[in-house]
Amino acid sequence: EEEAKLQNGGFVPCPPGPGGGGVPGGTALEEPLRSCRLRSEAERRGGTAAGSSPPPLGPGDDAGSRAQAAPGVRTSRGRTEPAALAAAPLGFMDVNLNSRNTYEVSRRRSAPEHLPLGGTAPAAPPPPQEPAERSRRAGIASAGSSFAEFFTRNFFAKRTKELKPAAQSAPGWKLFGKVPPRENLPKDSKIIQQEYEARTGRMYKPPPPSARRKNIEFEPLSTTALILEDRPANLPAKSVEEALRHRQEYDEMVAEAKKREIKEAHKRKKIMRERFKQEENIASAMVIWVNEILPNWEGMRATRRVRELWWQGLPPSVRGKVWSLAVGNELNITPELYEIFLSRAKERWKSFSETSSENDVEDVGASVADREASLELIKLDISRTFPSLYIFQKGGPYHDLLHSVLGAYTCYRPDVGYVQGMSFIAAVLILNLEEADAFIAFANLLNKPCQLAFFRVDHSMMLKYFAAFEVFFEENLPKLFLHFKSYSLTPDIYLIDWIFTLYSKSLPLDLACRVWDVFCRDGEEFLFRTGLGILRLYEDILLQMDFIHIAQFLTKLPEDITSEKLFSCIAAIQMQNSNKKWAQVFASLMKDSKEGDKNHSPALKS
Repeated sequence: EEEAKLQNGGFVPCPPGPGGGGVPGGTALEEPLRSCRLRSEAERRGGTAAGSSPPPLGPGDDAGSRAQAAPGVRTSRGRTEPAALAAAPLGFMDVNLNSRNTYEVSRRRSAPEHLPLGGTAPAAPPPPQEPAERSRRAGIASAGSSFAEFFTRNFFAKRTKELKPAAQSAPGWKLFGKVPPRENLPKDSKIIQQEYEARTGRMYKPPPPSARRKNIEFEPLSTTALILEDRPANLPAKSVEEALRHRQEYDEMVAEAKKREIKEAHKRKKIMRERFKQEENIASAMVIWVNEILPNWEGMRATRRVRELWWQGLPPSVRGKVWSLAVGNELNITPELYEIFLSRAKERWKSFSETSSENDVEDVGASVADREASLELIKLDISRTFPSLYIFQKGGPYHDLLHSVLGAYTCYRPDVGYVQGMSFIAAVLILNLEEADAFIAFANLLNKPCQLAFFRVDHSMMLKYFAAFEVFFEENLPKLFLHFKSYSLTPDIYLIDWIFTLYSKSLPLDLACRVWDVFCRDGEEFLFRTGLGILRLYEDILLQMDFIHIAQFLTKLPEDITSEKLFSCIAAIQMQNSNKKWAQVFASLMKDSKEGDKNHSPALKS
């Protein structure tokens, strides 16, 4: 009996039922639940120790034998008995619902019914059964298995999703690995268009080939965002006449924009070509100036070749050197002398800031008020010198340098002091020369007769210069001269600012430097010739203006003025009047003024 129970998984075999034997229907139903309950009861009561887990399968064992031995507990006599066979009545709450027992029950039901202990093969096959008995047992087994499968399928088993076979195409990609490729292939634009038309009921009519844009690269930038489209669906559609008119207006706008931008592109290309050509000329001229002219300055400065190169503009690398040589050093100023006057200027600034102005020691020819005004004007003018460059303002790299040069000059020439406009001249020299050389050139430049007359505000000399200018003004530009006379527009209104700053404030800096190049070659005559060239350049505009607008225009000239246009107008000015040059005309004016003074002197005395 015990051996039969071992073969039957620890259960007492039931006698065969009526009709030839077999297993009653209740046994098949109770067998999985009872095995699960018996194992759970054995685990609760401590029948199975922590280290007495089922041994691994041997060579002759299989899952079926493991499943038959699992529900029982081995005793000291070496036999396996059901654990707590009648401990509690059978109930669903006592079932240990875990995946292992479920798996063992399902495996044990599929195993052979009669297996000997130890997993060896059976000695003899079970006795044959009649067909009626087999069919009845099959029905009972199917009923039991269907009931067990109901619990295992709905409560215990894990459902596994069946993966669809991957397509043969290359897998897709995502952020952290491969994913199966998309089943829907990308649709063609025509298919998408057909689906959209079928869904909305609207037909898309492509524009005629003539209306499409052909040259996208020449499309004007200002109209690329302007797209001519039909009205939205919620608004009335355009009529045929209106659509044609809008299309025509749109085409005209695009054509005008294309013409304007093509014209501007050609203009920019022309400017770039001229600039490249000018740079090439400057590079070649620099070699000539460095290797030929500067080593033989005294012998070649007056030659025709050098004067022509001079007119074309000096290379920036030799500009400062040529300016120093052309201006000269008649005052015999040395760098050591500049340091002396600079130290004096610093002492004056320090004493002016610490003590009152009444206790200062007055310089010869300069009062305390004049020195105070000079210091204040220097401080004010430096901040207004080339404001667009941001290099001469406070905190800029050339602020202190410009302040030193101007302060040293006020100590060197106290009779002149500081006059507004000097800061622009000193700034241009500092940009092209070293500090001491800039001071030497600055002092000698302001010592020229024309600059000295203007900066010392010598009214009689200034009037003579204005009179000489009007002589050549009437000779070269008679219409504009009469127009100015009709408004009583005298040269002092616009010439003073030009002469005081040597055009460095009125013209762009690069153009002003080129004016300075020829001014160092020709002297004061070129300053007035440049003024006439500016009037000639804007003659047509000035003839349409009145007094106020002329004064405003000449005070602030247009910024787009180019050196080629200006120097072509300057070259057209003839500085001759009745076969008299500038120097001769100015000398005759000086002589006439002296004779007039002699004639009027008795009357003045009386």
